[in-house]
Amino acid sequence: MTGQSKLIGMVGGMSWESSAIYYRLLNQGAGARLGGHHNARSLLYTLDFDEINRMAALGRWDVVAERVGEAARCLEKGGADFVMLTAVSAHRVADEVKAAISVPLLHVADPTAQSIKARGLSRVGLLGTRYTMEQDFLSGRLRDHGLEVLTPNAEQRERLHRIIIDELTLGKVEEASRAALLETTADLEARGAQGFILGCTELPLLVGTGEYPLPAFDVTQLHVEAALDMALADVLT
Repeated sequence: MTGQSKLIGMVGGMSWESSAIYYRLLNQGAGARLGGHHNARSLLYTLDFDEINRMAALGRWDVVAERVGEAARCLEKGGADFVMLTAVSAHRVADEVKAAISVPLLHVADPTAQSIKARGLSRVGLLGTRYTMEQDFLSGRLRDHGLEVLTPNAEQRERLHRIIIDELTLGKVEEASRAALLETTADLEARGAQGFILGCTELPLLVGTGEYPLPAFDVTQLHVEAALDMALADVLT
């Protein structure tokens, strides 16, 4: 190392299971890249997911934006060189958060799109919470990169949302839910999907990326790799 890495600011707690995955992957990745006992230098601000979850369910994204933006400002004041949101659904308020801080916000969609295009794919199925699948904050940004995005039908979207919120964010992994997810991906494949976006941090807890019949893109892993690229850019040169 020729100097310190950039300080990564993480807005977490949406859920804490998600934040734990991000924290583990960031530090494992830094150790793999730098060797020895190196970690990723980071700050974590943990929100109360119960409030965030209730406000999102009520459509009170203004409150979500206020809470997440406040967390991001605290991270910036704490010295973070850039900020990342450790939940895909939280990117619903990414524009408001970006406007609330002066350091960069690393958006999860950009490294995801780059990875998909690098594989030569153009049509992908999107899996995640109801907010992620039905609203435009992720799929719209992916389309800006030239991708076609397919989503499950309404019944499948509702079932997958329930699995994520009522089970995975609480650390529960049910075999019936695993079967339901694979059934959903089979339908997306039949509709022409060339791969799948695992658009929720907790989804790999249910089905690992190597268990799908088509290429699966873990947005968390890709987000983490992009964060490490930013954080270590001046260290590894």
